[in-house]
Amino acid sequence: MNHLIISFMTADRPGIVKVLSDLISEHSANWEKSSLHQISGVFAGVVEIAVPVENSTDLADKLAELPGFKMQIEHVQQQDSASESIFVLELTANDRSGIVQEISSIIHHHGGNLLKLVSTQEIAPHAGHELFKAKITVSAAKSTIDTMTDALENLADDLMVDISR
Repeated sequence: MNHLIISFMTADRPGIVKVLSDLISEHSANWEKSSLHQISGVFAGVVEIAVPVENSTDLADKLAELPGFKMQIEHVQQQDSASESIFVLELTANDRSGIVQEISSIIHHHGGNLLKLVSTQEIAPHAGHELFKAKITVSAAKSTIDTMTDALENLADDLMVDISR
């Protein structure tokens, strides 16, 4: 099997996932992992596809030809699982400019690899100001998890960190 990673953007409308999944299915391929989002009227996503070697080029060509899609397609080798621990951080703080940079710098400084970041802005109940909320999946050596978490908690008085392993 070959693996394709596709990233795409298109104007949001009903049926986008069906168009992609039909094309993938027609090529005897398997939709393995994805992250799809509607943001400001645009539907965007990243999808990992396992496809038989003999269908790989044709599928990539057909995906690239989809009308109305901005598409990037990468042929990749599937990676073995890392020997590091994977854990999830859930962060909540008052929103401010630069918060993602501060968080990602701490993770990097402590040897972590940020695998997934999903963030939102929400209005704080009863206060009315904007909150930053994030769910971050990180891969790191077990020995660094506690110091990384401490560093994140010390980033600001208002930053709450929950960790699950």
